[in-house]
Amino acid sequence: MTEQQDVHAALAAEGDDIDGLVAGIDASQWQLSTPAEGWTIAHQVAHLAATFKLASLAAAQPEAFKSLLSKLSDDFSANVERGLGEYLADPPETLLSRWRAERAAAEKAIAAVPAGQLVPWLVRPLPAPVLAAAGYMELFAHGQDIADALRVRRERTDRIRHLVEFAVRVWDFGYLARGLTAPDVTFRYELTAPSGEMWEFGPADSPQRVTGPAVDFCLLVTRRRHHADLDLVATGDEATSWLDIAQAYRGPAGPGRSPGQFAMLPR
Repeated sequence: MTEQQDVHAALAAEGDDIDGLVAGIDASQWQLSTPAEGWTIAHQVAHLAATFKLASLAAAQPEAFKSLLSKLSDDFSANVERGLGEYLADPPETLLSRWRAERAAAEKAIAAVPAGQLVPWLVRPLPAPVLAAAGYMELFAHGQDIADALRVRRERTDRIRHLVEFAVRVWDFGYLARGLTAPDVTFRYELTAPSGEMWEFGPADSPQRVTGPAVDFCLLVTRRRHHADLDLVATGDEATSWLDIAQAYRGPAGPGRSPGQFAMLPR
C-alpha cells in the first residue's frame, strides 16, 4: 500500500470510528453539550458534514470551489456557522445520513485526484494526500469532542501518524493565527506511537525539542487538551512557548481547553 493510499484508508477508518460513536445514540444525546462552547454533538457532526462537502467540491470541481470561496466573507467564524447551519435543522437520523454521504463523496473525490495534482483549498492549494490528512485532523478533533460529550475513551492506532506529520508540516499555524512571526528555527519532535514505535521529525541536533506520546501531541495540536494535562516535554524557550499556541488548523485559535478540565473523563 502506498503512502497516498494509506492516508485515504486512515481517513475512512477514522470516519467509521466516529460513525460508531453516534450511530447508536438517541435523539436527546445528539443535543449533549460538547467541550466546544455552544456546540452540541449535532453541531460537531454538522460541521464535519459541511467540511467534507467543501473537500469534495474542491477535489471534484475545483473551479466551482474557487467560485464558492470567492463569495465567502472575511469572518471565519461566521463562515463556519453558516456552513453547519445547512445541516442543523435536520433530525438526527437525517443529519447522520447526510454526513455519511458527504464523507463518502469526499473520500472518493480526494482519492481520485491524480498523483502530483494540487487541490485548491481555504488558504493555499494542497496535494490530495495532504488534504486527506487535513480531513483526518478534523475528524480527530471533532471526534474527540463527541467522545468527551459521551464520556467514552477513544482507542488510538498508529494511523494518527498522518495527523502528526500534518501538524509538523504546519507547525507555524499557531503563530499565524495570532499575528505572530514564527521563529527562524526547526523543531525536533520525538514522539512515541500507540504501538510503541518512535517517530522522529526535524534535525537531531536542534535545541528546540518536543517529546512524548504521539496521542498527546495530537490532542495538543488540535487544542483538545491543555498541555499541562499532557505528557509532553518541551526543551528550549521557543519549543516551550510553542506548547501554548500549537494548532494544526488555520483560523482563530479559540479558547482551547483549561488545565484539569477533563480530570474526571477518560483520555
